[in-house]
Amino acid sequence: MDSSREKRTRARIGLLSALTIGLFPIAATATAEPPEANRAVVALRSGDGNFVSWRSLPADPAQLAFDVYRDGTKVNREPLRRATSFLDRGAPPGAEYAVVPAGTAPAAAADRTRAAEADHFDIPLQVPEGGTTPDGVDYTYSANDVSVGDLDGDGDYEHVVKWDPSNSKDNSQTGYTGNQILDAYDTDGTRLWRIDLGRNIRAGAHYTQFQVYDYDGDGSAEVAVKTADGTVDGTGSTIGDPNADHRTEEGFVLGGPEFLTMFDGRTGAAAHTTDYIPQRGDPNGWGDPIGNRSDRFLAATAQIGGEPALIEARGYYTRSVITAWRFSGGELTPLWTFDSDVAGEQYAGQGNHNLSVADVDGDGSDEIVYGAMALDDDGTPLWNTGFGHGDAMHVSDLDPQRPGQEVFKVDEESDQPSSFLADAATGEVLWQTPPAGDNGRGVAGDIWADNPGAEYWSMNDDQLRNSAGDPVGRPPESMNFLVWWDGDTTRELLDDTHVDEYAPEGERRLQDFPGVASNNGTKATPALSADLLGDWREEVVYRTTDSSALRVFSTTEPTDVRLPSLMEDRQYRLAVAWQNTAYNQPPHPSYALDDQR
Repeated sequence: MDSSREKRTRARIGLLSALTIGLFPIAATATAEPPEANRAVVALRSGDGNFVSWRSLPADPAQLAFDVYRDGTKVNREPLRRATSFLDRGAPPGAEYAVVPAGTAPAAAADRTRAAEADHFDIPLQVPEGGTTPDGVDYTYSANDVSVGDLDGDGDYEHVVKWDPSNSKDNSQTGYTGNQILDAYDTDGTRLWRIDLGRNIRAGAHYTQFQVYDYDGDGSAEVAVKTADGTVDGTGSTIGDPNADHRTEEGFVLGGPEFLTMFDGRTGAAAHTTDYIPQRGDPNGWGDPIGNRSDRFLAATAQIGGEPALIEARGYYTRSVITAWRFSGGELTPLWTFDSDVAGEQYAGQGNHNLSVADVDGDGSDEIVYGAMALDDDGTPLWNTGFGHGDAMHVSDLDPQRPGQEVFKVDEESDQPSSFLADAATGEVLWQTPPAGDNGRGVAGDIWADNPGAEYWSMNDDQLRNSAGDPVGRPPESMNFLVWWDGDTTRELLDDTHVDEYAPEGERRLQDFPGVASNNGTKATPALSADLLGDWREEVVYRTTDSSALRVFSTTEPTDVRLPSLMEDRQYRLAVAWQNTAYNQPPHPSYALDDQR
């Protein structure tokens, strides 16, 4: 009888034979052996052939060459020494591929990938049934944010999907919402489990931030999320009081106990539940009576002291509380808590609708960049610009000409800079743009090869700027996501359901993604964008328009560039973990790609 893994392998069509999530992801410059030597081969239809790509790993010798086998026969004439991709012209759809170091034979069938019949593949989903709220409003579900993790320890990524009811709300809006639901799917569409967060968790972009990561080092990832009375785990067990209903007549949840739960990735069972820190208390203590400030949540994952830590955060308009947690021996325990009420009022109101995690001071542990301020890895304040709240932020080695990393952030305070670039280790402001009110969008990334380093642009600035803050040309129309899609190391513009290439005279459309929809309203974000499979370029995951599937797109653009998998860089991997948090932002590695060539 065939094993379940063999069945899944044969059922896959160009699937994610993706690298497992190691407890200690290895930076792109590392030489140690990676957690798994999985090449994450993908084969997609391109013209009259199949485009095959696979991963280069940090431990690979610089001159390592590869052979590509189609249906057991080698198809490359000479060993492939440059890019980790190959266009197999004239190959039929559905051919089976294996990629091996040159001169070696293909491994077992389980390590082979069947080519898709298109430039994408679908992961079937099971749409939850809708319902009716107590005030008589009907609602349905659509797939929303997605994260990935090796939930079952098989070396492949599974997908965790957040289902959004059609009546989900911003914190400032009155009204009931349907329940927020989390599903886990294998790449063949097998649903591993479903978690229903229940009536006492309101649905919306700011309430449920879920983290997927291997927190206890057992080889399979867990899922961490805030829970409440009536949450039902993946095995059907209920957390807290199943009959409790803490909703007000306006649909807000302003009372009742609040929990933090670590769920087992294999089964969805609640592995451990503890009290959320901090409890909301009186919402007025945060600044309003309806929870608009008290119920703003963020989440992330960091490496602290050589071990993973779950980061949970509450509040950023006024009071901000950030807590680091360990999960070990089956239990969640707090590692440290930062509270702006304790640290000082200068730290209140400095958070964003997102956050970033990076080892900004080079000590081996990660700091939490929390908008206009940052915390050291022990939870103590590292720096604070005092510029206040904003909607978008980017942290990376944006200026390779200076040491360390930088932070680019946009602000919405009318008396503060509309955007700024700062040293990520010290908070020293390198340049800033004048106040301009609510600057709701901003992006930093190397999108133009004619200008060294990253470029910077935002909604309330009519200039594209360089790393010195000087104007260098016309800003792109897109102010959303970034993606490595074509064959060079400059990044492309990912907005709504298309990819564009920047040029001073105007953008050039590279690809439209048919049959799919973006998420989160005007933010128009993908369900997920990350280097999930194939070579170092990034995949884009959307929901189909009817949410019957996740549609995974991977580039079929040829390239001569060979780089290690971006997921092997710890900062990038952790950015993929926090990407679903509130106002989604694209992941950035800790280095500039040009420096790795």
